This record gives sequence, structure tokens and C-alpha cells, in this order.
Amino acid sequence: MRRDRTPATSDTERRGAGGALPLLSLSALGVVFGEIGTSPLYTFKTILGTAEPSPHVVLGALSLVLWTLFIITTVKYVLFAMRFDNGGEGGILALMALLGVKKRHRPTLVAIGLLGAALIYGDGTITPAISVLSALEGLNMVTPALQPYVVPAAVAILLALFAIQSHGTATIGQLFGPVMLIWFVTMAVMGIFGIARHPAVFAALNPVYGLSYLFSNGFSGFLVLGAVFLCVTGAEALYADIGHFGSGPIRFA
Repeated sequence: MRRDRTPATSDTERRGAGGALPLLSLSALGVVFGEIGTSPLYTFKTILGTAEPSPHVVLGALSLVLWTLFIITTVKYVLFAMRFDNGGEGGILALMALLGVKKRHRPTLVAIGLLGAALIYGDGTITPAISVLSALEGLNMVTPALQPYVVPAAVAILLALFAIQSHGTATIGQLFGPVMLIWFVTMAVMGIFGIARHPAVFAALNPVYGLSYLFSNGFSGFLVLGAVFLCVTGAEALYADIGHFGSGPIRFA
């Protein structure tokens, strides 16, 4: 479900790969949203692992996660960053090229671009392992007897995922798009069921709960921001993969 770094596709190739907006959006769902679609789950688990669970902690942490997703994903990327593509290309290097055209090439600008590229490589190395391992750790809820097989299974899945990425974005999108659609529908149904049982959780939509949690827990409240930021790992794919699908299908998805 990790995005690959193959060259951007042309409009003709996009139509050939899916054509209609819904089909392209389904492919984008499998490539662009694979990581950010799973990150909030282990994020919430990580946050609750740093504090004693209570209604105040749960609502405060959930509020922080919701508003981080909204501000970083919807506002920063969808509303603003995706407008600034470089000839249909996205990503940190494309953004650096845009800045270079306006302000000429400067050593500082190049250094920042290289740092951003290095961070993307680091993200591409660490977060797939975290995502797959976190998913497989759920097997422990079925039976603790599966614990010895969690890490070997994670390694096998990661090897398989990286092995098939050479087939290109279109193939990956067509393969994982329906998988991610089923995933999101399943999560939505489970979420609706949970909300029906505990409608008070809607209070987390109020950002005051998140701010209260931050400022009432001293330094530990500040440290929890490091865990909260995990929920938007993968959000940069919305901008980086513009060249593969175009901004329209990604926004639609």
C-alpha cells in the first residue's frame, strides 16, 4: 500500500489506467491513502500508552488527532499544497524547483530540499514497518499463541509489497484500491456502531478538549504531540503523487 516513486504518468496513461474519475479515485485510494488510512489507529494506541486512560484523556487525545488530520490533511494539503504543482508533478523536489524558478537557486534552498528528500526516504523506510507490524499485532487479540509469528509475518508481507511495486502505480492502485475501499467501509461501519453506543464521543469535535489536554498536563502534554503527529504520516502522498493521478482524483478520493 506504500506509494512507489515511478515517473509521473501522462494524461493519456491516466485515462488508459482508469479513465473515469471514480476509477482513478479508486486507484488513488489504494496508493495515496494506504498509509494515512491506517496511521490514526496505532497513533491512538500510542497516545493512550503514554497516559492513564480516562474520559478526559480519551476525548482530549481524540480531539487532537481529529484536528491534526483536519488541519494538516484537508487544509494544508488538499486546499493549499495541491494547488502548487510543478508541471503536474508534486513532492518536495518539485516544490523546491518551483521556489528555485522564482528566487533562483540558492544553497539554502537546495539544502532544505535535500533534507526534505532524506526525510521522505526515512518515512518510506520506517512507517511501512510500523503499519504492518501494528496491524499484525492485532492477532494477539485472537490468541496469544500467534505472538511468535507476528514479526516473521510482517517481514514476509513487507518483502511481498516492495517486490510488486516495480509493476508501477497503475497496477498497485488497481490491486489495492478495492482493498482500501473495503477497509474504509469496514472502519466506518465499526465507527458508527461505536458512536451509537457512546454518542458522547462527538464532544471530541470541540478543539477545546484537545487544548485543555495539552495545557493541563504540563510537559507530558507537550510530549504527546510527538505521538499525535503519527496520525498524519503518509499525508504527504496527497501532494507527492499528483503526477501519478492528478489532483482531481486525489481530491475526490
